[in-house]
Amino acid sequence: MNVPMNMQQKENGMRHALKRELQKYAIRYAVEQERQGSQGDGRSSIHYPALFLFVGDLVKPAVSAVHDINQLKWDNEDGVVYVHIGTDDASNEADSANASSASSPSNILKPVDAIIATNSSHNQETAKSGYGAESSYENDQVTYHRLPLSTLQSQRRSSKTLRKDVHRSFHESAAALFGLNRMMRRVSNRIADYGRLYSSFDRIYVTVITRSDDPLNVLLPEITKLAETILAQSFKSVQTDLHVLVSEMEQVDSFGYASAAGLAFLRELDYMQSLDYMFSGKLLVTEDGISIPVTHPAAPLFDLVYVLSDKNERGTGVPGGWIENAEIICRICLLKNRKQEETYEDRGAIASTGANTYNNTSFKNNIRTTSDQHGYASAGFAEIRRPNKPIALTVLYHLYRYLLGRMQQEPDWSIKDKMTFFGLDAPSVERKVEGLLPSEDLVSGMSGIMTHNRSFAELKPLSLREAERALYGEGAEAYFRENVVRPVQERVRERSSAGALRRQAEQSHMEYPEIGYFQWAAWSDGEPGSVREALLALIRDKSMQLESARALLEQRQQERVEDQPIKRALFRDKQNVRNLIDCLLERVYEPKVDLLRLENELHLLRIYDTEMEELHRYSRQVTTSLEALERTLREAAEESIAAADEYIGQNVMEYYGKVTEELIADLEARRGREVWFEDRYMGDINELAIKGSDRLLARLMEVCRELLLSAEPLRLSFEEELLQRANVTITYRDRDVLTRDDLFRRLYRTLEDQAVVRIRVFDYTQEHRYEEKYFFGNHHSAFMDYAAHAEETSRIYKLGVVYEERSSGVEKLNLMGGFHLEDLMVYRNGKVYYDSYTENGYELHPAELAEKLSPLR
Repeated sequence: MNVPMNMQQKENGMRHALKRELQKYAIRYAVEQERQGSQGDGRSSIHYPALFLFVGDLVKPAVSAVHDINQLKWDNEDGVVYVHIGTDDASNEADSANASSASSPSNILKPVDAIIATNSSHNQETAKSGYGAESSYENDQVTYHRLPLSTLQSQRRSSKTLRKDVHRSFHESAAALFGLNRMMRRVSNRIADYGRLYSSFDRIYVTVITRSDDPLNVLLPEITKLAETILAQSFKSVQTDLHVLVSEMEQVDSFGYASAAGLAFLRELDYMQSLDYMFSGKLLVTEDGISIPVTHPAAPLFDLVYVLSDKNERGTGVPGGWIENAEIICRICLLKNRKQEETYEDRGAIASTGANTYNNTSFKNNIRTTSDQHGYASAGFAEIRRPNKPIALTVLYHLYRYLLGRMQQEPDWSIKDKMTFFGLDAPSVERKVEGLLPSEDLVSGMSGIMTHNRSFAELKPLSLREAERALYGEGAEAYFRENVVRPVQERVRERSSAGALRRQAEQSHMEYPEIGYFQWAAWSDGEPGSVREALLALIRDKSMQLESARALLEQRQQERVEDQPIKRALFRDKQNVRNLIDCLLERVYEPKVDLLRLENELHLLRIYDTEMEELHRYSRQVTTSLEALERTLREAAEESIAAADEYIGQNVMEYYGKVTEELIADLEARRGREVWFEDRYMGDINELAIKGSDRLLARLMEVCRELLLSAEPLRLSFEEELLQRANVTITYRDRDVLTRDDLFRRLYRTLEDQAVVRIRVFDYTQEHRYEEKYFFGNHHSAFMDYAAHAEETSRIYKLGVVYEERSSGVEKLNLMGGFHLEDLMVYRNGKVYYDSYTENGYELHPAELAEKLSPLR
């Protein structure tokens, strides 16, 4: 029972391993297409330096997500710095980041990119002031800093005063504050090293990201003001935005406390964003332990606050959860801090008026309420692009399917040709048998064997068998056995080593490389028309010949001497005996030699039959593996297509099947049908198959990337590609042909439907709702021109178009603001839990802050 189970587990393990390699291959192609090195596409650049500050352990997964997106899309991302402040062990966070970064798309093509270096060591430097060991882990871009707050480590959510205790513990810990100072100064110095990457170094954009239910966000004012103060020593202006990530879908086991803690933070956030908010604290610490106060005058703490949930405005969950908001965060940062290319500013009516440019001051003013109360913002994001990963996997599948079909193709050979391939044709078998028999005429040599003195008259009434015994006794048989039979048997043993048939097939394969394991398996299966069927028929014929020969020999040995055509001499008895001996050799021992030949030929054929069974099993193992690889490739392609948007992923298999077929035909017309099997490409696939599916797949991916994926038909703009793919199943004179205008309308509507704002407001048409929408796409794109002017007379929102040197897709960012926190469904739902936890003795705010908060609305 264990053997089949182990085999199944092994096969499953191999299939999963192959799919992992396929995923890496698809990601690599997608990254190449995103960077568009061969297609003339470029990436955007940010104008001013940028710092992403992640606060809290719960937001840790967003670090790698934001980093990878920026690295993919920003040309000068190498100068962006990321800081994660948490309470988990910094070295553990680094290990997690290493694993994440090593498998991320951005590291496949850029091994020297600023990722978390695996050989970095944990910084155990001790502060001069005696505050103790600092807990940070750094590389060129990412810093993981651990606040040594024993309260949070020991109590977690078991304490009724967790958020309060975190706040108190931080202010009572000189080591925590000093470590934070030291880390931020190193970060500031590192940012200064990247000055050459930016157009201006006057301002820095700080993006703070936290989860609403993370207890560490109770320290947001302290962390934010300390970072701004230190950065202000290097920059003329520090602009800080906050992105609050709200998780509504995950609240299953801890929905009560998470909702209460999340609402507690939102109340504090409302206070921080009030116009009269002030802050003062001794946050700056020198190396000598001297504390310097930091103040914040009456003003909102953050320039803008964005609230992003894992549910959208319609109340449905967002695929990928709250971590998907990383794309929105990156796009907002790019929109506010994008390096403007003057050559794009004259595109269309919208560009000429400057109306497509994002204005942060204008947006802030428009989301401010009539009572001058600060408004909050949210956003939605959608992208439509060429489905690069499904394309890579689909083209790979169709290429392999074609090559597999070539390997499975049956040649127009006769059964005689097939027998000759395995060395089973009559001349080959006869040569092998003749090589077994003695070359000299040993039968005639038997005439010299000493005989008993018998007269012909005595021998005449006897049978040939009796006459032989009367003349030789056992001598003739012993001589024949020793000098003929035994040497043949020894030669048979020497030459009947296992694998002779397979070696012959491999030798013939050198001459006929198109005849491989599929033909071997088919010809050796015993079915009608197969080589094995012919071999079995030959064995039956030889068996019948052998039986006939034995019967004939037996019949002759029973014949009487007097009935033999022996020439008799009168009065010469010895001559008559000599003539009888010649007759015995001719009529008995020469047939015995023929019988021996038949026996050994039959023995040899049966050995070949046994080896052919083994060859069939072996060949079927190889062909089964080759066929399984085809299924794995198709599964991987179909899974990737299914993961894409239903509309954007339509007809990928059909369209790229035709594209691949045309590319193959074109390549073979130029370079010959055997181009695939040249040593520098696939080589001998049969030989690769023996080495393992992983080796075969690796070579296949290299060949596909080199010969197909770089071809011109795979470099169409995303609109043209989508239009052709949408119409691939349309037949001649079909009225359902999708026109370019139809396509643009669908794309426009799809982007709008998918860019739903990622927060649910209680009243969809809230009083102060304000919207701005931005398209990101290629400045040569016809669709971008269409989008810029669509609904021109009816829209009530500001529309912007951000032109990039990018032809692989288009993106849309919807900004919405003007709501208050109490307008959010998460706020209203959290009130029940907040009140209940408060009534049950939970202290969710620091004591000095609780009295300053506005009443729950």
